[in-house]
Amino acid sequence: MEVVSSELKDFVAWITLVKEVEHLFGPMADEASFQDGLEQAILQKTAFCIRSEQNEDKQELMGGVVISKEANEIAWLAVSKKYRSQGYGKVLLNYAISQLDQQNEIYVQTFDKSVPEGKAARRLYVNLGFKDSKPGGLNPAGLNTVIMKISKTS
Repeated sequence: MEVVSSELKDFVAWITLVKEVEHLFGPMADEASFQDGLEQAILQKTAFCIRSEQNEDKQELMGGVVISKEANEIAWLAVSKKYRSQGYGKVLLNYAISQLDQQNEIYVQTFDKSVPEGKAARRLYVNLGFKDSKPGGLNPAGLNTVIMKISKTS
């Protein structure tokens, strides 16, 4: 279960993962702005993933995470449905946190506790020390979100 910096060769696998979670996040996979942002994150080494067993014909991501060093935040995190509840989200989140400035607060926008589909994501963040900070409004899928933060670890 190795987290690695994503490479451009992972782009199609990222889009496949994105399509799996669009019902929770809103349209992304076919959006030029999302694709451009993902490509930039890959090039800037702020997109990380766990790849499944690789072969020449098919590459698959077990999960992926994108960070923003400027905002000191987890910008995007998802685990493929067939790999959920196996610890991949925790590994990705811990890795992402290690790449951010732990001397300052780290932020993430995730699902509000009123969203049943978001319970697993919330539990992951809470178990790693994140706490609700302020309402985040509706996401593009129309689901309530919250901004969570974890205090500096010094």
